[in-house]
Amino acid sequence: MTTSQPAAWTALTLVGLAVVTVVTRGFFLYARREPRIPEPLLRALQVAPLAAIVAVLAPEIFMIHGHLVGTWRDARLPAALAATLFYIWRPGVLGPLLAGLAVYLPLHLALGW
Repeated sequence: MTTSQPAAWTALTLVGLAVVTVVTRGFFLYARREPRIPEPLLRALQVAPLAAIVAVLAPEIFMIHGHLVGTWRDARLPAALAATLFYIWRPGVLGPLLAGLAVYLPLHLALGW
């Protein structure tokens, strides 16, 4: 085995990954007619971004070092609650973010939670 073979395999792997990505992402562009998507799937796709955000944020809020947070003395929990309540009051992005930070920062910095 020469030293150029690993580089060749790496290049071949990257080209293969690029081809698979182009084919799978462009699959719907190749159709001659618009694909018919069932109504339940359309509804599921509408909530997919929210589900993705929850899947990323929930472990960050409710877990520490792979275990559930066992106490309310964690600044993330009241901050998440404040952000959620603010969002219920006024939906948006910036308001809940600022409300969560307004609760998190004093608890974390001043009280060491």
